Amino acid sequence: MGIIEWGIQFLLDIISGIGYWGIVGLMALESMCLPVPSEIVMPFGGWLAYDGRFDLTLVALAGTLGCVIGSVLAYFIGYYGGRPLICKYGRYIHINEDALATTERWFEKHGALAIFVTRLLPVVRTFVSLPTGIAKYNFWRFVTLSAIGSFIWCYILAYIGYVLGPQWRSIEGSYTSIAIIVVLAVVGIFGYYLYRRRRNRRLKENPPVCHEE
Repeated sequence: MGIIEWGIQFLLDIISGIGYWGIVGLMALESMCLPVPSEIVMPFGGWLAYDGRFDLTLVALAGTLGCVIGSVLAYFIGYYGGRPLICKYGRYIHINEDALATTERWFEKHGALAIFVTRLLPVVRTFVSLPTGIAKYNFWRFVTLSAIGSFIWCYILAYIGYVLGPQWRSIEGSYTSIAIIVVLAVVGIFGYYLYRRRRNRRLKENPPVCHEE
């Protein structure tokens, strides 16, 4: 058994042995920027729901709770560590000052929507909490949006595992395709939001003129 297979089996043993709290702990680690694959954790929880050992909704809620706990810890690390933390250790999790500046501009421009959207994006969702804390974004708004976005993400993955049943591991081979679909869907929704926002702004700046006959 290779190191990757061993690692995956270790994650599965944790969930099987500890139950929902295993999902909470693993998803918390993922949201703290550690390499714990949610595409393994959540579908396996979904398969356990298919097998009758877990409840699908509780699996999604456990994943969400873990995401929120990990996100909050990463947020406060960023909040109190600040830019010096990124300069010293950011390279270990692929975050540098340029990435931080881009994130800050993203928050300033799009506000709450930025948090929600990034929680639905593969890879990016894992690292967003740290720069959000550094940017000192509103804490309770961050927690609320992270929880909503994380629940959607966790439920989708758990549901896929539930539908696939014994073949849940097949998601590993098709994860890239699933991730692309999710990204395209989020980009489409976000693009529509920007279109409506700009359209409403133009209407306010240039209201239609009614001509009397």
